[in-house]
Amino acid sequence: MFTWWHRVGNVPGTVQSIERAAAVLRLLAGESGPLSLGQIARSLDLAKGTTHGILATLRHVGFVEQDRLSGQYRLGSALLQLGHGHLDVNELRSHAINWADPLAARSGEAVRVGTVHDGQVLVVHHVFRPDDTFQTLDVGSTLPLHATALGKVLLAYRFTKINLDRFTRRTIRTTEALEAELQRVREAGWSLEAEELTPGTAAVAAPIRGSGGLVVGAVGISGLVERICDSHYRPHQHLVALVREAARAISRDLGAARR
Repeated sequence: MFTWWHRVGNVPGTVQSIERAAAVLRLLAGESGPLSLGQIARSLDLAKGTTHGILATLRHVGFVEQDRLSGQYRLGSALLQLGHGHLDVNELRSHAINWADPLAARSGEAVRVGTVHDGQVLVVHHVFRPDDTFQTLDVGSTLPLHATALGKVLLAYRFTKINLDRFTRRTIRTTEALEAELQRVREAGWSLEAEELTPGTAAVAAPIRGSGGLVVGAVGISGLVERICDSHYRPHQHLVALVREAARAISRDLGAARR
């Protein structure tokens, strides 16, 4: 389902091309996955040639990226970095606190909230698993983007060059495999990590969006793989639902539109 936009018209004193470019960016920000040229043109009621020119310009400045295989478009790293730069880490943490504790209580697992920092996941909030086992606080620690559920969610909505270091036999090691995984994350709206960073552990995460729909962080649960997944490494759907519900709640608190 694509967001409906009224035809972009020129208002006296404004620049029509900028209005149209802004409409394209809003459309891409409002969708959970990439869009084709035809889908963008139809949604905005613009000619394909006009839409292609706008997308080519936005791509040139890094505000839009085009998937080399599908040809579809999504928000680019330059724009995402601009949006991220205006969200203080403490603001993300303060809004996440209200929903992280209930998520830990309902799922029975540890909860982490993270954002991108220097090509890694920076853990900005951590709630212990609600039991009596020994646990260490992870706030301030960093995690690899490609080998964690939090990281894959964050990586799916931005372009960041990373090293595909191997941590276990299940760690993603090729760019092709990573791109396929990130496409699945964008389509599903959540990510899974199953023994990709540490043997015996698994995690599920979902994106946190700020005002305008930009992904500014991620929230997820982590625990023993047999508690998170079934015998085929498929996550239990009630846990996925709990994580996505928490992500949407935090996003609403940050000013994102309801999804």
